[in-house]
Amino acid sequence: MRLVREYAAQGEAARSPRKKVRACLVPHAGYVYSGRVAGAVYGCIELPRSIILLGVRHQPRGERAAILSSGAWRTPLGDAPIDSGLAAEVQKACPLLREDEVAHRGEHSLEVQLPFLQVLVPEFTFVPIALGTVRFEELTEIGEALGQVLAKHPEVLLLTTSDLNHYEDEATTRGKDQKAIERLLALDARGLFDVCRREEISMCGLGPAVAMLTALNSLGPAQAELVRHATSADVSGDRNSVVGYAGMHFS
Repeated sequence: MRLVREYAAQGEAARSPRKKVRACLVPHAGYVYSGRVAGAVYGCIELPRSIILLGVRHQPRGERAAILSSGAWRTPLGDAPIDSGLAAEVQKACPLLREDEVAHRGEHSLEVQLPFLQVLVPEFTFVPIALGTVRFEELTEIGEALGQVLAKHPEVLLLTTSDLNHYEDEATTRGKDQKAIERLLALDARGLFDVCRREEISMCGLGPAVAMLTALNSLGPAQAELVRHATSADVSGDRNSVVGYAGMHFS
């Protein structure tokens, strides 16, 4: 809890009042590596009580587009309840999403966001979605469906999580990260997908990010802002094998 408050306070200091946004992108590594980047985003935006949490399925098990529509997730800070009503609307809009707890079991990309939310907006509810698919047509179908739901519920935040390039040297990673960030800032879903494939950018949350950009584009003109970019080398000092992290919001 202390780290969460410390990291979020850095974002609060950088921007006051907090900004109302439609979506955000935050990393999901261990807090010591990426917590400052995530906190910079959380600290500078308005966090509503209802959130769609869109992440990647790192493990091979489970449905390639998985949702959970009931229950709660438990962290050391208590239970975080799922918004069953909103989850039902998302499922109705997107038949590709299948109810599946296997895809969520042991998956950290969504889980590590919950303590931030529990501290900063204690009464929040959420809808967890984990994507294992990297098929562009499926990602755009999911994104368009999410856009339909967000159009009906403008108060809901689409919270998307991804790390950027993995396990190359610092210079290579920063160069590849910049190419991905440019497409994110341009709200270019196809361009992001293509540049990651062409340049071999190992962005683990490429699928969720493509779906997020598709949803935003379906809602009309949007603005993107890079809040913070960092790599694991900033903490570890190891510049030979690093992971990149970006914190962004979209209004």
